Amino acid sequence: MKTLTLTLALLYSLNAAYTQEIPTIIPVPKEITSSVHDGLSPGAMKKVKAFVLPMDIYLKEEMKAEWNAPEGSNTPIFVLNIRHSEQFEPEGYRMDIRNDSITIQAAGRPGVFYALQSLKQITTAAGDSLAHAITVTDAPDFKRRGYMLDISRDKVPSMKTLYSLIDLLASLKFNELQLYTEHTFAYKDHREVWEDAGAMTPEQIRELDQYCKARNIDLVPNQNSFGHMERWLEHDTYLHLAECPENCNTIWGARKRTSLDPTNPGSLELMKDLYAELLPNFSSDRFNIGCDETVELGLGRSAAEARDKGKGRIYLDYLKKLHQAATSHGKSVQFWGDIILNHPELIPQLPKDITALVWGYSSDHPYDTELPKFREAGISYYVCPGTSSWRSLIGRNPNSFANLKNAATNGAENGAEGYLLTDWGDHGHWQPAVISLPAIALGSSLAWHTQNDPQDLLADWMDEHLFKDDTHRFSRALLKLGAAYTKTNIPPGNANIFHLMLHRHAWTLNGNYQTREMTRNGLEAGKAEILEALELLESAAPESLDGLLLKQEIEQAASLALHAIKLGVLRLEAKDGATSNIPAASREAMAAELEALIAKHKALWLKRNRPGGLEDSVEKLEAVINTYRQ
Repeated sequence: MKTLTLTLALLYSLNAAYTQEIPTIIPVPKEITSSVHDGLSPGAMKKVKAFVLPMDIYLKEEMKAEWNAPEGSNTPIFVLNIRHSEQFEPEGYRMDIRNDSITIQAAGRPGVFYALQSLKQITTAAGDSLAHAITVTDAPDFKRRGYMLDISRDKVPSMKTLYSLIDLLASLKFNELQLYTEHTFAYKDHREVWEDAGAMTPEQIRELDQYCKARNIDLVPNQNSFGHMERWLEHDTYLHLAECPENCNTIWGARKRTSLDPTNPGSLELMKDLYAELLPNFSSDRFNIGCDETVELGLGRSAAEARDKGKGRIYLDYLKKLHQAATSHGKSVQFWGDIILNHPELIPQLPKDITALVWGYSSDHPYDTELPKFREAGISYYVCPGTSSWRSLIGRNPNSFANLKNAATNGAENGAEGYLLTDWGDHGHWQPAVISLPAIALGSSLAWHTQNDPQDLLADWMDEHLFKDDTHRFSRALLKLGAAYTKTNIPPGNANIFHLMLHRHAWTLNGNYQTREMTRNGLEAGKAEILEALELLESAAPESLDGLLLKQEIEQAASLALHAIKLGVLRLEAKDGATSNIPAASREAMAAELEALIAKHKALWLKRNRPGGLEDSVEKLEAVINTYRQ
């Protein structure tokens, strides 16, 4: 029988009885075909589900197993064949499901593992049986497909939460995980830096490392080493290493104690000591040393040398020293590429074995002009888009989705080695993790199969595989919330108006290009969209193990956004748009409302995250209350 090849783009144009045999798989496979041969009978399906779900991480590269029918029959009811084949790419595979047998061909264990992730989705969607045969032929576009979670902006997940995250990433065929670290590793001689931050211990890192390896994920160490060192430099013990001990006039305004002084030998010695303690806990041969957003560089203690040599040269010289310190531990170095892009003439002087992480989070970020600068210099690089969940409360999905696609398209065209999806927690990490899930799912698919964008299939897929919601309302509510900011008609930027109102509660509306464009009509339109989303959420019925908690987390995030809208309306009515000029009774009512939201914020935080960092997050909300009550 001739095999009928189907693309997912055509899938929903076919009749429902047939399309149910080719379920949506994310990441989208390169090729999925269906034929009229039998697939899996009810008995075989039951055995497949019982086998695949708990045991697939232990499979060998070569095996044959038979499951017999019940009541002592010697006739196999289900046969699984795994075959080694050099014809496939390292992570590629072919899976044939036909006549109660499953045959997986792959070059090695990663391909087998990814075939089984696809099999899980097929069997979940199929229900009790699979009427037609299915063949999946697949391989990724990007060699490295990573996810980076910020654990230094207040929120450090519990070990249980991290294990769940790793399971999710594995199911989506990610093969790299980074935990962005400034001060949240428990260095033995630096307790004052991390003792109240919920830091990761060496033992916990080693446990996570092994858990990741079993799921084909490389846990890459991450320690910022130049900029974003404020959690160290706020302590007087380290003040002598600060570029700007007092305020310097940076591109971000007055700043102090955020960047190390690269001309002080003590800065390098500190990082050498940290590397020596951190790196042995990771089996990865890679290491992200950070070095982004060094906004104080050349403005303080290194100013004289910067005038002599130039900021770019000072940056590169220090970067090379860090590179040497890391490679002495057998690690291949990654670094954020933003600063060196300001000095493109120096890119060819980078160490040839270094990897630039080229990040940009706007929908139209110029990856097309930035990436060739590294390619032409022979420097390896990743593209690094973002979830756009930070500084949003409820998400900025349209921006994120365009950003993810832009990075994937330009990364593939320019030969990027990797695709690293970043998930930050700026200014309190007030958004719950669920807000990032649509971007994580979409990003995984674009990194795997760049030319196939499954946005239109995302809601149904998430409800089926992540949230277990037969009403198909939970994901639609989540996506609707993530697009609510577009109704406010605020110029695009690295935040939406909901977060800006809380973060900039004491600042003038005219002091920011986004807040100065705020209007009552725009805020009311955003509010209407959020309320519609909450109506959908109320009638949703997620049956995942954490379904109730997910609803509570989203309701909390939406409530904060509604509070911010209310504050925006009051400020538009107040003299000079100042929070302090809102009538006293209204300010007190707002303070009481926010106090209740803070109590919920605390309770929900502790369901998934460590106590360390919670008070720092809460202080940023309590500052709003203080402004109300001035």
